[in-house]
Amino acid sequence: MLISIGLILIIGFGLYGVFVKLRLPGLLGLLLAGILLGPHAFDLIDPSLLAISADLREISLIVILVRAGLSLDLKDLRKVGRPAILMSFVPATFEIAGVLLLAPLLLGVTLAQAAVIGTMLAAVSPAVIVPAMLKLMQQGYGQKKRVPQLVMAGATADDIYALVLFSSSLALLQGGSFQLLTLLNIPLAALTGIIGGLATAFMLHQVFLRLHMRDTVKVLLILAAAFLLVGTESLAARFFPFSGLLAVMALGITFLRLRGEVARRISGKFSKIWVAAELILFVLLGAAVDVRYLLSAGLAAAAVIAGALLIRSLGTIVSLSGTNLNNREKLFCNIAYLPKATVQAAVGAIPLTLGLPGGQLILSIAVLSILLTAPLGAIAIEKTSARLLAGDR
Repeated sequence: MLISIGLILIIGFGLYGVFVKLRLPGLLGLLLAGILLGPHAFDLIDPSLLAISADLREISLIVILVRAGLSLDLKDLRKVGRPAILMSFVPATFEIAGVLLLAPLLLGVTLAQAAVIGTMLAAVSPAVIVPAMLKLMQQGYGQKKRVPQLVMAGATADDIYALVLFSSSLALLQGGSFQLLTLLNIPLAALTGIIGGLATAFMLHQVFLRLHMRDTVKVLLILAAAFLLVGTESLAARFFPFSGLLAVMALGITFLRLRGEVARRISGKFSKIWVAAELILFVLLGAAVDVRYLLSAGLAAAAVIAGALLIRSLGTIVSLSGTNLNNREKLFCNIAYLPKATVQAAVGAIPLTLGLPGGQLILSIAVLSILLTAPLGAIAIEKTSARLLAGDR
């Protein structure tokens, strides 16, 4: 395992630097490093490390969500208001509808299979979007109208919405029936997640008031609390829906509200932790990609992904209608909602594992969506942000 970790660090940071020199997003170098080192290429990553790959990627995602929460001021979210709520489900709904329309025509799948594909594709990637939005906030782009905050908040809630619908679609594909009552799980998961995050932040606040400790210890305690919140999600699911990821965001946002100066210091430490977390997340994500599946997916699958994204853009336009955003800023929000990666890597193989019809095709589409949209979205965000948000600094 030590050799694998050494190779991941050296090749990962090496390719990251190469891509930055080429004026391309460094995460593309990390993804490439993972693909090359992974079991589907040179197979240089120890199997024991791959066995915990999903857990390590989840830890990395938690790090960036805590950092995002510690950077999101409630005042900013209030100014964003209605569009942030609409952005959390309207674009995803349009994309799912697009897949339901296109997949049966282009891929010859059933409506049940199309529903699984659509709900799997609908989730955008916080792992790509959140770091990019945090960087824009630090650079001052989009701050007058809180554009990065709008995208970041909407993208996190978007995942909850898509994952709940994905679970329902899986049940439908397994021969069950779609229950409209399951839609109530979406706001309930959000509500319980927010309450859990709020309660945890208040407890940490009281602990930090009564006990003097270094900021490094506070960082570790916040991380421990975030791990418990996400870990609680599967346990709570037996009794009520609970979103661990939204709870982590709520923890960070509330702590910033309660202890602003301390939160800003801790956020700086999390930005340093993110250097390692980013490497782990994207290299191991790349290692999960099997490029061979692209051949089985074909051009028809690419057409479904592209067509659904175009339809999704209409949903983004609807969500932003009536706001004070100009056309350039609305275009940027569309671009920022392109990347797919984390959720698709996590759930893309589930139908195949369950032996469901079309499982191999669904996995192929998941892989293809990552390879097409994660690089394209990352590059587009980086290359267009200065131009599209220049008037909003």
